[in-house]
Amino acid sequence: MSRRNGMIASVLVAGLLMSGCGTPRSGALGPAPAAAPSSTTPPSTTPPSTAPPSAAATDRPDPTPSVTPPRSPPTTPPGPAGTRDTVTIELWLVRAGQLVPTRRARPATLSTSRLALTELAAGPTPAEAAAGLTTLVPAGIEVTRITDGTATLRVPSVGDPAERRLREAQVVWTLTQFPTVRQVSLGGAGPVGRPDYADLLPPIVVTSPTAGERVAAPLVVTGTATVFEATVSVRVLDAAGREVATGFGTASCGSGCRGGYRVVVGWRAAREQQGTVEVYEVSALDGSRINTMAVPVILAPGA
Repeated sequence: MSRRNGMIASVLVAGLLMSGCGTPRSGALGPAPAAAPSSTTPPSTTPPSTAPPSAAATDRPDPTPSVTPPRSPPTTPPGPAGTRDTVTIELWLVRAGQLVPTRRARPATLSTSRLALTELAAGPTPAEAAAGLTTLVPAGIEVTRITDGTATLRVPSVGDPAERRLREAQVVWTLTQFPTVRQVSLGGAGPVGRPDYADLLPPIVVTSPTAGERVAAPLVVTGTATVFEATVSVRVLDAAGREVATGFGTASCGSGCRGGYRVVVGWRAAREQQGTVEVYEVSALDGSRINTMAVPVILAPGA
């Protein structure tokens, strides 16, 4: 190569090295990063954007959802009475010298034993009173303690022995409905339970429906009974005393022992009206109705 040609080649190589043209540079660290397509300004000098996020950004899940403050619950009014924050308690009242159950739905409380005794002392509703139910328990009786399944309280020992025993039976049968109470200590005497007063139950006990309850067909009648051949019969009477439904069932135990029963009956009624549910035993001697328990109810129209 001549000296002139060598000088020309040197000038060309130097020009290529000084220009910015050609393919991206590469080396041990890989290709040089290309510029961001949305801006020609270097990232280190780009000011924070004040524009709203793009649609693509809003479609992405929030990487920190826990920092979002929870929304306040809706201020909807509470549901109707009996749907929540209520407790249904069983009360044992007295009719014709025997124990008869009924129920109350009341606002829930931690002291259910106090609530039960308060309701027991308050006595029957007008519908229950019309059915002959009453109470012998005075106001002011309270459970002083519950220890190892035994509730301790003092019941006034006034009146004749039969009345005192009925009063005690009301308290014992009412308190032992709760799982924390198996027995009751009445004023220093030994603990007693339901079996100690089982003779005060009528041959047929109706636990559902209760006096004054509005009932619809089909109606499920439940309770306990000790009757001949364990057979329990039911009939429903309308406001005029006409028989609109009948049925029968078998208790879980026959004569000489008490068992549970469940009888389902239906009826046809054109309007809502007063009615009566009668639960009875058919006499083995003459086929008549005996040991009848009559429960006044409100009959809803039946199809």
